[in-house]
Amino acid sequence: MKATYSLKQLLPYIRQHSNFYRQQLEHLPPQGITLQDLPLTNAADYWADSHDLSHWPVLTAKVDDALVFKTGGSTSQGKLSVYSREEWHAMVSTFGQSLATQLNHGDRVANLFFSGDLYASFLFAHHSLAHVGKSICEFPFTGQVELCGLAEAIARYQINVLAGMPAQLLRFAAYLAHHQQVLCRVETLLYAGESLFAAQLAIFAEVFPNARIASIGYASVDAGLIGASDRDCALGEHRVFDQHTLLEIVDELTGEVIEECDRTGLIVVTNLARRLMPLLRYPVGDLACWREPSETPRRKFALKGRSAHSRRIRVGVLSLFPDEISEIVQRIANSNQWQLLIENTGYKDILSVKWVPGAQQQNVERTLRALQEALVIQYPGIDDLSRDGLLELRVLPCAVTDLSLHPRSGKQPRVLDLRVYDTPLPEPA
Repeated sequence: MKATYSLKQLLPYIRQHSNFYRQQLEHLPPQGITLQDLPLTNAADYWADSHDLSHWPVLTAKVDDALVFKTGGSTSQGKLSVYSREEWHAMVSTFGQSLATQLNHGDRVANLFFSGDLYASFLFAHHSLAHVGKSICEFPFTGQVELCGLAEAIARYQINVLAGMPAQLLRFAAYLAHHQQVLCRVETLLYAGESLFAAQLAIFAEVFPNARIASIGYASVDAGLIGASDRDCALGEHRVFDQHTLLEIVDELTGEVIEECDRTGLIVVTNLARRLMPLLRYPVGDLACWREPSETPRRKFALKGRSAHSRRIRVGVLSLFPDEISEIVQRIANSNQWQLLIENTGYKDILSVKWVPGAQQQNVERTLRALQEALVIQYPGIDDLSRDGLLELRVLPCAVTDLSLHPRSGKQPRVLDLRVYDTPLPEPA
């Protein structure tokens, strides 16, 4: 089986074997189709019926010799994402080769990503590290490791690279600061799954004073490979996997493909390596802008936060689904007017659910408490992160005039990501 295909090679197969894409593309001619002839994939339509892999119309074949993961939420909530074994091997080997630029011979790497419950991040990092082509040593702790034991192991085994999600690394940094420990031998922090912010860099500097901080790379279990991290990338910047992925940045309102630098739009991915669960012009939910001119090989782009229309919102290790929040607000508060705000200060993410009480609503405080309780039941991780001092949930009744509108369209976005995605200059390679 080929590792990657051209769009010309891929399209006939997908149109023949995927009922979903056959219907999506039936208005197009059989040949001569360019990337921008394809419609953007509607995520809600794409994931409909995905809970039943034997009847999911997106798939092109039976799920037999494959790996099955979830894309977020609990096992009952999360959508399933599948890879043939050949596709998985192609992805982790390509990602591992790109990761080699961030590692040195002799590095001893603590894998702190999460495993179990169909999570992909730990296995993805583990298999990718096997393909870096350098003599490194991996310590597969997982994200469930006890922090006191981790600190002892880092010293005992002379571990010098920590790889994990920002929330987990921040949790460890808070533990070290509380116990007045400084790990001078840690030379590199590799993060993935969320962005890092300026205040968090200062926190890491206190307990890892000699550590260089970099993204491990940009990928998702649903969309696959999206961006590679090189030594010349500032935090939040990545380079396109040219042979593996067709990456576009499009205007959220008009669908116009953006080519100029420093203009923010929605990331849209076409995966050239996946045929079992194909993705054609799939919006991944993140915003970005180009940092280099078009036609630049492995063109660099910078992440700029989450789209207001994203199907899933990541806050630390937490996955939130706006459709689920909407159902809770409608059911408990009998309101269709609400907005989710995401902010960041130091260690802590601040999650605010603003909602407009109805004119006849009698007991706003009781409704507020019921909303807070329902959100915690839906997302138990809120309590865990709150106990660790990494998250604050605020449920705020407000007037309709307090809900923000999009400055161009005048529409009311469901999600406002107010975190500051400035990218510090990269450290020298």
